[in-house]
Amino acid sequence: MPFPDEIHASVSVVDYQPGWPDEFELIAGRLAAALGHRAVAVDHVGSTSVPGLPAKDCIDVQVRTADLDGDGLVETMEGLGFRLRPEPWNVLEVSSGTESRKRVFAPPVGARSSNIHFRIAGGPNARYALLFRDYLRADEAARIGWGAFKQRLAVSVTDWADYGQIKARATQVLIAGAERWARETGWSPS
Repeated sequence: MPFPDEIHASVSVVDYQPGWPDEFELIAGRLAAALGHRAVAVDHVGSTSVPGLPAKDCIDVQVRTADLDGDGLVETMEGLGFRLRPEPWNVLEVSSGTESRKRVFAPPVGARSSNIHFRIAGGPNARYALLFRDYLRADEAARIGWGAFKQRLAVSVTDWADYGQIKARATQVLIAGAERWARETGWSPS
């Protein structure tokens, strides 16, 4: 759920913006510098990481880490102005039937819209985010179909919670295709 400063009138899915990768790099650089060795990898994930894919104008960043609890992770992020999202689905998520822990941070007040997802390196939810991204980058028909679905959904379902619930179920169908693609191509997370 958004913090009060993040509340927008309705869901908006926009055409792909060529500047999104550069905006990710700015966020990733700041995170990598602050987190040091705690960041095994910093990945651009979600729809803004897929060239040509319409998306909500919010950069999703995945930080793969060895530990979600130690080394003052929350304190470091809060020191940068990021805010820990408290909702249960931002602490535990189910990816391909497996429950995994995570932490999600909102941007500092007034900063560029983003979500910073911390997941255990090698965990099923970290793999899921990379599979989603890489499949949509590789499969043009899936990318076009997913983008059209999200655009139509945003027009007809403008409530954030409803949009998220409907999209979550559709994502399960998309991931089934992605898993098939991964088996056929021998894909593995980078």
